[in-house]
Amino acid sequence: MTSILAKPRWSPYAVGAAIGVLSWITFAVMGKALGTSTTMVRAVGAAERVVVPGHVDQTAYLTKYLGTAAQPKPFFEWQFALVVMLALGAYLAARASGSKFRESVPEIWRKRFGDSKGLRYAGAFVGGAVLLFGARLAGGCTSGHGISGGLQLALSSWVFIAAMFVSGIATAFALYGKEGGKHVG
Repeated sequence: MTSILAKPRWSPYAVGAAIGVLSWITFAVMGKALGTSTTMVRAVGAAERVVVPGHVDQTAYLTKYLGTAAQPKPFFEWQFALVVMLALGAYLAARASGSKFRESVPEIWRKRFGDSKGLRYAGAFVGGAVLLFGARLAGGCTSGHGISGGLQLALSSWVFIAAMFVSGIATAFALYGKEGGKHVG
C-alpha cells in the first residue's frame, strides 16, 4: 500500500475537507481567517521601511499591517509562516511523490506564444502581479475570500469567487481561444 504522501495526486475532496478543518482550527485557536495576500503587503511595507523609513508611517494602508516605527507590528507572524510553509510543503510533496515532471513552457503556451522561457516567466510574473493587485483591491485573495469567506457565507466572498471564475475563463479564451477549452477540467 502506497503512503498518501507518496501519491502524485490527492483527492480534491479529501484536500478540500482538510483545508476546511484547518480553517476551523485557525478560527478557533487564533480567531483569524486563512489568507495569504496580506503577507505580500507586509513584505513590501517592510522593504519600504528600510529604503524610505518615513513613508510607511505616512501611509494608512501600510500602518494598518505594519504599525508605525514607534509601535511596529510583527513582520514575521503566522500568515508569513503559512506562505513559507505552503512553498516548503509543495516542494516536499513533489519530492515524496517522486515526481520528475518539469515543464517550463506548457504545450498550450508554446503553440500560441512560442517556446521562449523568458516570455513565459514574464507572462506568469505579470499575471501574478495583476492577480495580487486584484486580491488586495478586493480585500482578500483566493484563500481569504474563496476559503475563509466562502466558509462564512460572506456575500462579498461569493461575489469574489464568481468574478474570479468568470475572469479566469475570459482570460483563458482571450489568451488561447477555443484551444484553451480543451484543457479545462
